[in-house]
Amino acid sequence: MRRVRYEHTGGPLFLEDVPVPTAGPGELLVRAEAIGVTLPVVRKVTEAAEPIPLGGEIAGEVVAAGEGVTRFRAGDRVTGLCFGHGYADYALLHEAMATPVPGSASALDAVALVRSGLVALGALEAARPVRGESALVTAAAGGVGHLAVQLARLRGASRVVGAVSAPGKTEFVRALGADEVITYDSGDWGTPVDYVLDAVGGDLLTPAVAALTPGGRLIAYSSGGGTVQAYDLLVGAKSVIGFQMARIARGEPELYERWRQELWRLFTDGALKPAVHGEFALEDAAKAHDAIESRGNLGKVVLSP
Repeated sequence: MRRVRYEHTGGPLFLEDVPVPTAGPGELLVRAEAIGVTLPVVRKVTEAAEPIPLGGEIAGEVVAAGEGVTRFRAGDRVTGLCFGHGYADYALLHEAMATPVPGSASALDAVALVRSGLVALGALEAARPVRGESALVTAAAGGVGHLAVQLARLRGASRVVGAVSAPGKTEFVRALGADEVITYDSGDWGTPVDYVLDAVGGDLLTPAVAALTPGGRLIAYSSGGGTVQAYDLLVGAKSVIGFQMARIARGEPELYERWRQELWRLFTDGALKPAVHGEFALEDAAKAHDAIESRGNLGKVVLSP
């Protein structure tokens, strides 16, 4: 089978031929039909001290089930998070991280919805939104952000603001249900909001905190780091809450599953619509990474073996 790998920090990415892996205890061997590309994986390629397996979201058909697997069998369609080599024709998926794909959903729908949707929904839950409050979503055109905009509206936000890197994304974000769209370099982010869902971090944290009303909450779920001045929180009685999906997946499996079921329900009902920016062939993984790094994507970036 083909697999994408790299040997040095920063790449380049290349294809190699390797044997198809064998499903171990509790694992599923999945023939990949769609593979999600995420900013954290892109950053690991460019920043990690040593090469890592390129994992992430995958969707496809179960080819074989390892010892102890009870929920799935060969022929089932699944999606989930792969912690090993996921940029490949076949990948191993732990049963606990897998969810069935409804017959009405394509592999593209599945890989665009589940993991990114879980992060978006989890960040929103961390904000403890109250119906009628206002929300601001950074990276609003991205794989997570475009779902967060829709979920904030579905959870009763009276006003949703999308923050993006370039004006060319405005129409796309408004079509998702945002009332306003601002760019990061705007001198004025408009009327303050009750909570911010931030996927960018870094230098953007300062204006994001400033965009909160007194008592507002910023949910930080980016891998971009950054610093918040304690005084800026003190004077406005504001708070910053960190959210990490991995903690929920490992420590609260019942909640994790409940959120997955909610996402599929919203999708099936037509209330939540994942968007795919583009499909890239496995050999074009570097181009997919470039689409993420350039911040030019509108929705999810996907590899299709």
